[in-house]
Amino acid sequence: MNDILQIVKDKDPQEKEFHQAVSEVMESIKPVLDANPVYRNACIPERLVEPERVILFRVPWADDQGAVHVNRGFRIEMNSAIGPYKGGLRFHPSVNLGILKFLAFEQVFKNALTTLPMGGGKGGSDFDPKGKSDNEVMRFCQSFMCELFRHIGANTDVPAGDIGVGAREIGYLFGMYKKLRNEFTGVLTGKSLGWGGSLIRPEATGFGSVYFAAEMAATRGKTLEGATCLVSGSGNVAQFTMEKLLELGGKVVTFSDSSGYIFDESGIDRDKLAYLKILKNVRRGRVSEYADKYPGAVYTAADPALDHNPLWHHKADCAFPSATQNEINGTDARNLVASGVYLVCEGANMPTTPDGADIFLDSDLLYGPGKAANAGGVSVSGLEMTQNSMRLSWTRAEVDDRLKMIMTSIHKTCLAAAEQYGSPGNYVAGANIAGFVKVVDAMMDQGLV
Repeated sequence: MNDILQIVKDKDPQEKEFHQAVSEVMESIKPVLDANPVYRNACIPERLVEPERVILFRVPWADDQGAVHVNRGFRIEMNSAIGPYKGGLRFHPSVNLGILKFLAFEQVFKNALTTLPMGGGKGGSDFDPKGKSDNEVMRFCQSFMCELFRHIGANTDVPAGDIGVGAREIGYLFGMYKKLRNEFTGVLTGKSLGWGGSLIRPEATGFGSVYFAAEMAATRGKTLEGATCLVSGSGNVAQFTMEKLLELGGKVVTFSDSSGYIFDESGIDRDKLAYLKILKNVRRGRVSEYADKYPGAVYTAADPALDHNPLWHHKADCAFPSATQNEINGTDARNLVASGVYLVCEGANMPTTPDGADIFLDSDLLYGPGKAANAGGVSVSGLEMTQNSMRLSWTRAEVDDRLKMIMTSIHKTCLAAAEQYGSPGNYVAGANIAGFVKVVDAMMDQGLV
């Protein structure tokens, strides 16, 4: 396993996030490879860490003043052993090849856990939609799709949204795809309800994360009712994580954005959450405005000089990191354990650094890794693909029931795989092993391709 990781580092030394993702998976699957030498003989690990295809392209666009800008566009088609490539598009200045390879690699195993026939991919651009007008975002999305359309399709690669890509961006992308291909097909998920979208899709990642957390809590005879919860982020995942926690009787006291975080000791009720949704989704404001609206809340500005995030230092029962990768480091993890948190459920992709994850795994708390806990989003994307193929729409209750069933199944699968390979209760090992076995068995069946 060390040899595989060294090969990855030697080939692409600058891709730190990808190295981190590969390292975690390779460490988990060692018992599987020891028990199944046929996988080693077929060079399965070496094949898994190489994308099937990497697409990099130029995206020129003009702003409202007529000035021309040039961004990079990416699509990583990582693995299609069990279905079409499936994974989001991220528009953010931090986007680069290493981050997208890490996300695509994680997506392969996450999608395998959902029980749905989906491969893994990821894409996006270093374009920043913040501060841009609707017309500027539209022009960028149209230019982006003028290249991407050549590489995607309902049975080939089905992108979705991610950070910086919401319903507005999906609409502009789909419109240009439809124009270029002259066909109306389920090539993107996260569409609006009036033209092929699925009920529960916006809520799915957050709702699914809470469903997974409830399953974890039940293993210790607990529920989320009355639990004090720390949530990071204030985007789609965080908002619907908070909504489902409120529905199940939890008390949410924090949320954040890149400027800082809010601590509201009295709890974020439904009215406050409704205000937050308007603030972030409509006005696209900063979380500091929440403290202006509700004087009982305390806003703390982000301080890059700190070696920790004070959001994770409040006394609580559960934590739901729902912002971005590597937002919880070793210091944060120790603070969470010391603050009495018994459950950490990742709504974001790989939000915990390796040293933080080691602290969680060495402690007595329940730790749900993102590739299992946040699989609700891609699960409902898969359900949206199914509805598009069948030319019908399921009710909200039907989709929500299917989502809950999928998250319950993922939880059982993770526990069973961890138990089978000698790591009982270890959700990280269980998620990696279960996803790995499903993907590599399909790869073995399909030969050396």
